Formats: sequence, structure tokens, C-alpha cells
Amino acid sequence: MSHRGSELLEWLTQKLRPRPRPTPTVPTPTVPAPTVPTPGGPPVPSGEPCFTADFASPEQWVAGRSWAYPGGGPVNPGDNKLDYLVPDADYSRSGVFRASRRPDGKWNTGLLTTEGSAEEFTVRAGDILEARVLLPTEMGAWPAIWTWRDGRNEIDVFEYHPDNPNLLELSNHVNGSGSYYTDASIRPGAWLDLKVEFGARSVVWWVNGVRAFADTKGVGRDWHAYLIVNLSVCAGRYHPAPERGVTAMSYEVEALRVHRP
Repeated sequence: MSHRGSELLEWLTQKLRPRPRPTPTVPTPTVPAPTVPTPGGPPVPSGEPCFTADFASPEQWVAGRSWAYPGGGPVNPGDNKLDYLVPDADYSRSGVFRASRRPDGKWNTGLLTTEGSAEEFTVRAGDILEARVLLPTEMGAWPAIWTWRDGRNEIDVFEYHPDNPNLLELSNHVNGSGSYYTDASIRPGAWLDLKVEFGARSVVWWVNGVRAFADTKGVGRDWHAYLIVNLSVCAGRYHPAPERGVTAMSYEVEALRVHRP
């Protein structure tokens, strides 16, 4: 066979040889990455709350009286307050906590506590409290949600003074810790969402969903205390007293509830 004939035969052989079919490409399904909770986010309470505040209920709350205010007057001279408690429902039972100036220059103020009520509800170590509050605008106003039992066991869910317009005071008086938390969302007349976990080893506060402070002190395993919601009035030593001409002030609390693990 000639050289040209050999080339022709090889060309025909290659032409007639079966060619392998390409393997079809199957796209790999995209599996979304698992969602990981952001560290430090507020705990999500499970189940129904063990306590939902009904401020109008005399079964839950006592108005205008607390062992924290002996005789209904200021807590003690060191607190430098002008307020005197009154049981009048207009001062607290609607969830709007009010204060009004008296002719003698003192102030009648609203306070509610679970201490001495028929239910006598107490928060315990591990409980999570949440509430929504409308901050006051008047200078001298001193709103707070706190706990109290047997002259101590005080945890301040929050305290506020309009002269420090962007600051909340968060305190654990049980084991001596606290924080001045500042944020632009804190201001006179603003609504705030508050959440506190009364941990045995650490009390943790959240403000508007942001972890504000963890004290790493806690309250201990056996801690429990009553709830107090009130509006006090500053006398001027630590924070400015109400301005002349101001005769009334208020702040509001709603959606206060406690979850228990």
C-alpha cells in the first residue's frame, strides 16, 4: 500500500470510530448556611409569661405604699427626693405614673408594688423581665422599675434623669455593680424596650434589643424580690429639681411581663 493509501485508510478508521458521549453536567444544589444567633443577643423567652402586669388589678399591685418608703415619704434623706406616695388610682393604675406639685413644694407621686398584694408575686433568679417605657421630659423626673425585699435585694431595671438625656442607670445593689449606659435612642419623650435577665451569676440588661451591660456578679441562686414601678422627683442635690412653673410630670409603662425558664 502506498503512503497516500495508508493515510486514507487511517483517516477512514478515525472517522468511523465511535466517539464517547460527554457526561451531562448536573448543577450542585446550593445549601444555605445555618443561621447562627448573634452572640449577646437578647434571650428569647419560651412559653407563656408567668406574670403579666395588670396595673389596675388590686390582686397584683398595691398602690401608694411600700416598705421602701417608710411612712410614705422619701426613701431616706440621702436620696434627696421630694416625693410622697399617694394611693390615688390616677397616679399609677392606668400604667401612666404621675407626680404633681403640692402647695408645700413637695410632690405627690405614684408607686405600685407587688409587695403586700394578694398574689405577692416575686421575681426569682433566672427570670427574664421585659417592659416598654415612655421616658418623661420634665427636669427633676426620676422614673424607675426596680426590685425590693426586706430592705435590700434591689436590682434597678432602669433609672432615668432628663438632665442626662441619653443615659440610663442600670444597677445591681445585691452584689455591687452597675453601668451608665448611653445611646442616642435614649432621650426625653422616647419609647424604650427594656429586658433584664436576673441571672444567678450575671444580671444582663438589653435596651432596644442591644446588649447594654452584663455585670458578671449576678443575684445568687436563692434570690427573689418584689417588683416596684414608680415615679420619684429629685430635690436638687444630685439632679436638678423641677423648674418653677412645672406642676406635673409623668412617664408610662406598658407590656411589663416576666418569663420563667
